[in-house]
Amino acid sequence: MTAAVRQRYRGRFAPSPTGPLHAGSLVAALASWLDARAWNAGRGGQWLVRMEDLDAPRCVPGADQFILQQLARCGLLPDAPPQWQSARSALYQRALDRLIAQGLAYPCACSRKDIEAAHAAQGQPRARHAALPYPGTCRRGLQGRSARSWRFATTQCSQAADAPWPRADTALCWHDRWLGAQWQDVARVVGDFVLHRADGLWAYQLAVVVDDADQGITDVVRGADLVDSTARQILLQQALGLPTPSYLHTPLVRGAHGEKLSKQSGAPALDLRHPLQALSQAAQVLGLPPQPQETDLSGAFAQWVAAWRQNCAGAA
Repeated sequence: MTAAVRQRYRGRFAPSPTGPLHAGSLVAALASWLDARAWNAGRGGQWLVRMEDLDAPRCVPGADQFILQQLARCGLLPDAPPQWQSARSALYQRALDRLIAQGLAYPCACSRKDIEAAHAAQGQPRARHAALPYPGTCRRGLQGRSARSWRFATTQCSQAADAPWPRADTALCWHDRWLGAQWQDVARVVGDFVLHRADGLWAYQLAVVVDDADQGITDVVRGADLVDSTARQILLQQALGLPTPSYLHTPLVRGAHGEKLSKQSGAPALDLRHPLQALSQAAQVLGLPPQPQETDLSGAFAQWVAAWRQNCAGAA
C-alpha cells in the first residue's frame, strides 16, 4: 500500500543514548523527519522520537536529554513526547511469552565460544569480522545445561505452512524505498537469533518490532547499517501477527578510511553552533540541495521537503 492512499503516516527516529548525535545520526534523523513532513503531498504525518536505551551498560548518563536538545537545536521536534525502551520491558515479555506458546522461541545454553567451537568442529572457522550463524545446538533441548538466553526458531517459522514465500526457499524478500529489492535467507545467514540475552537484557530485534507496532509506526527510515536486521524483524512481525512497516535505508556517512561513522569508532559530536550548516551537510548525503547560510531553517526545510517529495517514492 502506498503512502498516497494510506490514512495516516507515523515515522520515528530511534537513537541510542550512548553519546551525542554525530554527522551520521543527523542524516538518519533528517531523513525520517523529512519523510514524515513530505507525506500526503506535503500535508505531513507524525514524527516520533524513541530512545533505544536497553543496553544500559553502554548508555551515557544524560545523553538522552542532550540528544533531544541537539534535535531541538536543528528544528527537529517530535509530534509527541519521546519514549524510552527501558520503561517497556513488560511489552517485550508478553511478546516473548507469545512466541514461546507458539513454539517459536526456545531457551539456549550456548555461549559465543560454544558456537565457535561447533562451527570449528564442522570445519567452518569464523572469518574475520563475520558473525557465525547459530548452529541450532539447543533446538532439541538443553541436554541438562542451564539456559542463558532465548532464541527465535527461525527455521521453523520460515518453513511454516502459511509462510508468505515458497517453503522450498527460506529467503525472505522485501522492498526498500531507497535500495530497491532486498532479500536474506535468515535461517542460513543468521540462524536462530537471540530475543532475550544472556546478560538479562532484551535483544534489539524483539524490542524494535514490539515498539514499532505498539507506537503504530507505518514507515521506518533509518541508516543502511540496519538493513541487515530488516528480514529478522519482518519474520518476528509475521510470527507475532504485527503489521510490517514500509522501510527506507539511507546512505551512511563514512570516515576518512571508509569506515562507518559511529560512536563506537569515535565519531565527534555534532557542532551545532551553525545548525543550518550541519543540516545542509546531512541533506547533501541524501542527495538534496545545500542551502545558503543566509537561509533560515523554515526556508531550508521547505526546499528539502519539496525535493524529498520529488525524489523519494512513497512520499507523495
